[in-house]
Amino acid sequence: MSTQAGAVGSPWSARRAGLSRAWQGMSGRERRMVGATMALVLLAVLWWLALSPALRVLRSAPQQIEALDQQLQTMQQLAAEAGAIQSRPPMAREASLRALEASVRQRLGTAPQVRVAGDRATVVLQGVPPQALAQWLSQVRTGARVVPVQAQLRRGAQGWDGTVVLDLPPA
Repeated sequence: MSTQAGAVGSPWSARRAGLSRAWQGMSGRERRMVGATMALVLLAVLWWLALSPALRVLRSAPQQIEALDQQLQTMQQLAAEAGAIQSRPPMAREASLRALEASVRQRLGTAPQVRVAGDRATVVLQGVPPQALAQWLSQVRTGARVVPVQAQLRRGAQGWDGTVVLDLPPA
């Protein structure tokens, strides 16, 4: 009675017993074929789960390393530029305003207007080409030592329209 209760309570033991009987009923050749098939399936699963993803990562590693190296070089260049800007002595407010107005005339033409209010300067832009705007922002940051703090720009038919607010050096 205890053997029947154990067989009813455990479906896995009944299946294992059935598989054991089937294995014992096979000839030696059939056992080798089933074993070889099981080994082949195990190798396929091992390849699919372990080796294939690792090989994919290994193949893509050189491209990822190259991209990370480029990002590192860019970050180092930006850090060097920031260090160079920070190490320069402060510029007088009047000299900064003159440099700002000169850069506006040189890079943006006569259309933009510069308005100074307190410690900020507002530059009104009309139809400024994107490349000229980028060059001007770089020039005023390094040459006039002003920092853009706000920009309200919209793309117009001729270029960028809007305003750029810059922080001036203290008086």
